[in-house]
Amino acid sequence: MHSMKKAIYSQILQSKKKQFCVLVDPDKHNDESLKKFTHQIAQSERVDYILVGGSLLRKNNFETSITLLKSETDIPVILFPGSTLQISSQADAILLLSLISGRNAEMLIGNQVLAAPIIKEAQLECISTGYMLIHGGQTTSVQYMSNTLPIPMDKPEIAAATALAGQMLGLKLIYMDAGSGACQPITAEMINAVKQEIEIPLIVGGGIRDAKTIRDCCKAGAQIVVVGNLLEEKPEMIRQLADAID
Repeated sequence: MHSMKKAIYSQILQSKKKQFCVLVDPDKHNDESLKKFTHQIAQSERVDYILVGGSLLRKNNFETSITLLKSETDIPVILFPGSTLQISSQADAILLLSLISGRNAEMLIGNQVLAAPIIKEAQLECISTGYMLIHGGQTTSVQYMSNTLPIPMDKPEIAAATALAGQMLGLKLIYMDAGSGACQPITAEMINAVKQEIEIPLIVGGGIRDAKTIRDCCKAGAQIVVVGNLLEEKPEMIRQLADAID
């Protein structure tokens, strides 16, 4: 169903509007539930990108999930890898994440060295991304699996300096994440502090439970807002949440 791949990063840069992204964790689906969820995403006609990935994949369905998504919708599919196992040539692009908020060398460069030849062989558009984990009120899967401390929510100056360093290092995106299942979303104050320091696009996700939070994120400076857990539980909210982007 999907034709020629377009340059996703160019689309992000050229977009004149805020963008809405749905995060799909293959672990939370079988083929039937993912197909139904994909139809709900497509029918909303308001989703700009689908991110695929998770901190821990227990099922052997990553590749089949990408195949299903690509066959059921024309929405670009971007890999959001939790490990070097989460790479598929069928996707449109991959966020090559460097966990710049932490001090774990494996997450800064080690895993990327292992992944680079695979990504090149797969001919994936690679978008280098400064991934910043923000403390969302509890220990999240990504915090535990990455063995890193998140940036405290009340330290916007640390987040801003970290994002600026990422931009100066040549990263193309900054992704601020409170983590899957976070108790609270990233504050507007922290988003705004980061946006004031950087010129590259800013993605925000984690802990988003309602339309008001999406509006607050956008007003504070997020260019792309990502929602995952909430839509896994309540997919009927897709249109309501996407409308908040506007």
